[in-house]
Amino acid sequence: MDRKTLEFVTYCIAKLSVALKLPQQEVYRRLKSSGILYEYIVPSYDVLHTFSSRYLMEDLTEYMKEKGVLDSSYSVNMIK
Repeated sequence: MDRKTLEFVTYCIAKLSVALKLPQQEVYRRLKSSGILYEYIVPSYDVLHTFSSRYLMEDLTEYMKEKGVLDSSYSVNMIK
């Protein structure tokens, strides 16, 4: 994984942590265990990094729900 992708992964984890009100370690664990981290975020970096922060968080949150690692009651509470 190159530096830009690593920085993007770190950014996604930090923003999801705030948006979902979960510790960063828990967000990382859920993304990794579901395959979202290495099967979606890392290989799709070129496209995903062009998304707005809000859209990216909504996209990742919905995918986490689809993968069963996030309860459907969670919503993105972005801090502006």
